Amino acid sequence: MRVWQADLYRRPLRDATGQVLWELLICDTTRGLTYEAFCPQSSVNSDWLVSQLQKAASTTQLPDVIQVFRPQSLSLLTSAGQQMGVAVEATRRTPALKQWLQERASQYPKHDNYTGEAYNPITLDKPPPVPLPENLWGEQWRFATLPAGNIEEAFAERPIPILQMPEFLLPINLGLASTAPVPGVVIDGGRQSMRLARWLQEAKPVALNYMAGAPDGLILEAGLVERWVVATFEDTEVIAAAQRYQQRKEESKGLHFLLVQPDDSGMTYSGFWLLQAD
Repeated sequence: MRVWQADLYRRPLRDATGQVLWELLICDTTRGLTYEAFCPQSSVNSDWLVSQLQKAASTTQLPDVIQVFRPQSLSLLTSAGQQMGVAVEATRRTPALKQWLQERASQYPKHDNYTGEAYNPITLDKPPPVPLPENLWGEQWRFATLPAGNIEEAFAERPIPILQMPEFLLPINLGLASTAPVPGVVIDGGRQSMRLARWLQEAKPVALNYMAGAPDGLILEAGLVERWVVATFEDTEVIAAAQRYQQRKEESKGLHFLLVQPDDSGMTYSGFWLLQAD
């Protein structure tokens, strides 16, 4: 499958007439293909974008999918993709594009003219986390660990309704030893188990992070910038377990998991996700 990664956004730059400039960057997953173009803000629209995508494909073929990590880019790129018959995927995982943006950072002013803040071309504004909808709450949850070498065996061949184990997140592909402990969170959803799993699938989980606070919490990073409060806690034993969970994530190269099941019988599962912060 041919995959492009694209970003379209205003930069802290202006043209000779003082107009704000938007920049389009396109690359494939290996950066064998790269394309860039600037456009005054007043001229940015789907027609301009379609013409640029056609130019980018002049020496190759249009992609099957264009991946987009920035929410502000998504609408225009989706519109252009529809006109060209190209699917657009919203995902935080655009490593080739983000690396290119970081390398280009020296070409941009160090501070954003609009906000006055330090400018980072891949930093996104994220809303504060919001509570998980009450009708999705499970019966109980807990931290857990699995040996890296057991994950595929335990879940890949099971009849799990929702299963997300991307090839690039398999422990063997991350170079983890088979005995390395991979941390995770298990939710016993009871009668809400399948509803919770379907909601999570739609939300597109990315990572589950422990956040210290008053109270402490477990935060789900999902979609492009969404954040959800999965649980809050003040118990010292739970806080200690959360700290160990976060430490184990560092030791497992960020790999962790989320398992949703009706109960702790081990007989049936509703959903399983391998996760890693983008």
